[in-house]
Amino acid sequence: MALQTLELDPGAAPRSTVIVLHGLGADGTDFLPLADQMDLAAVGPVRWLFPRAAVRPVTINNGYRMRAWYDILGADLVRREDEAGLRESIAQVHALIDREIARGMPARRIVLAGFSQGCAIALGAGLRCPHRLAGLAGLSGYLPLAASTAAERHAANADVPVFLGHGRQDGIVTLARGTQARDALLGLGCAVEWHDYPMEHSVCAEEVADLADWLHRTLA
Repeated sequence: MALQTLELDPGAAPRSTVIVLHGLGADGTDFLPLADQMDLAAVGPVRWLFPRAAVRPVTINNGYRMRAWYDILGADLVRREDEAGLRESIAQVHALIDREIARGMPARRIVLAGFSQGCAIALGAGLRCPHRLAGLAGLSGYLPLAASTAAERHAANADVPVFLGHGRQDGIVTLARGTQARDALLGLGCAVEWHDYPMEHSVCAEEVADLADWLHRTLA
């Protein structure tokens, strides 16, 4: 099933596309301000896409139904992963990328980004994508399906640039999970740019500025 997607069209023929995946229980609208905060005029008109995850019951939240890219079965995100849900969302994001390519956007002009659960899907989908992307950006997240990533990653994105940002006081996805993702990606040969900040499970102005700088360099 195709993802519901909010789109910010630049009003001119776009030269790049940035896809941003929201976190658990959020919505595509929560990162709309991100596009307003970033002046990417130097790289040309940018089309922003904000897909919305399906509504599903989330086990760790007593089965409450909310927008989620996959189920959270418990606090241990490694031993108890919702593999089926992860792979379903990864496939949906691949379909969204394919749609952008079909609309005329070269894959090398597409950045895939996400926050928390959205970060997990961005990394999982980006590394497995058969089209070389411009880059991946992960905020306050982790690497899902880590044990199978090396075998399943696609050669097209073997050295894809990756931006990772994390809060040093994050009590939802610990800093250790972020550094584990960083180290795993470095071990796979990805060009990782790492930043950590004095914040909790959130986004701060310094991180937005660092991400904007990385986007300028990645989409130059």
